[in-house]
Amino acid sequence: MVPTLAADEAFASCLRSLEAQTIERFEVIAIDNSGTGRAKYSSARVQVIVNDRNVGFGAAVNQAIRASETPYIATLNDDAVADRQWLEKLVKAAEARPEVGMCASEVRLAGTGTLDSAGLVIAVDGSSKQRGHGEPPENFAASRDALCPSGSAALYRRKMLDEIGLFDEDFFLYCEDTDLGLRARWAGWECAYVPGAVVEHAYSHSAGRATPLKAYYVERNRLYVAVKNFPWPMLALVKAASLVRYFWHAVSLMEGRGKASEYRESGHSMGMLVFLIVRAHVVAVFHLPRLWRARRRIMGTRKKTRAEFRKILAEHSISLRRMAEL
Repeated sequence: MVPTLAADEAFASCLRSLEAQTIERFEVIAIDNSGTGRAKYSSARVQVIVNDRNVGFGAAVNQAIRASETPYIATLNDDAVADRQWLEKLVKAAEARPEVGMCASEVRLAGTGTLDSAGLVIAVDGSSKQRGHGEPPENFAASRDALCPSGSAALYRRKMLDEIGLFDEDFFLYCEDTDLGLRARWAGWECAYVPGAVVEHAYSHSAGRATPLKAYYVERNRLYVAVKNFPWPMLALVKAASLVRYFWHAVSLMEGRGKASEYRESGHSMGMLVFLIVRAHVVAVFHLPRLWRARRRIMGTRKKTRAEFRKILAEHSISLRRMAEL
């Protein structure tokens, strides 16, 4: 499943890499979110769904899932190029362990030889980050479970999705993969990291590295993730944890490091950033009734105890200071 907004040459390269996969029986569904029917790709293997507007990542992938009947669903960003054995290695890892509902790929930053993602990690304020970002792939050469996969290059078992539901379309951009992964973890599913299932990813090709759009959705959606998925008393500590992360962002900004510094260096107003953070909190509060209903559904069908879930989060955690520095 390949959602695309730009539908450019990078998108075409992505689809060509999928057509070259060593596995034989699979289908490719591309979802054109450009709103203008921009995606042009002629291939018998590739089906293109055209939307009249940008419906967001989660909604686009959900469209493709509903249009298919395969036992496994793979997601791939339109700015990623998959190694020929990518799908084969992911499917083999899932087939070897029936308790695995998700597989995380070895996502490399294109042209650098370093990792973009070896799955996701999470902080106590609900923020999630790519595990191993900027590190050598060799640091994660051993197959070790991740919290959940990055949606930029992931494999999901349909049986798991039938049980827990699809991506939450209200997220629109960012963190929907974290939310889906945590819901799966509550339901008792595991996530395998598959070293060697390599894709080369041009980081934030579509939405930009540090933009107001990204700042808003990341901030709002990490609150959505926490409200829906965090057990008590972790949820009660999210507000205080947020203030601690803001402090470390300010420190990193003064030191010229981290996302806040990158945002400023991109020419964006720090005053606008504060406004976006406030807006994100206001919108999250406005949507609390819907989020709370979703939380009750998750808790009502969970198979993990709260203590077991907290242990999972602790095993795949990142400090607030480190979160601000990356």
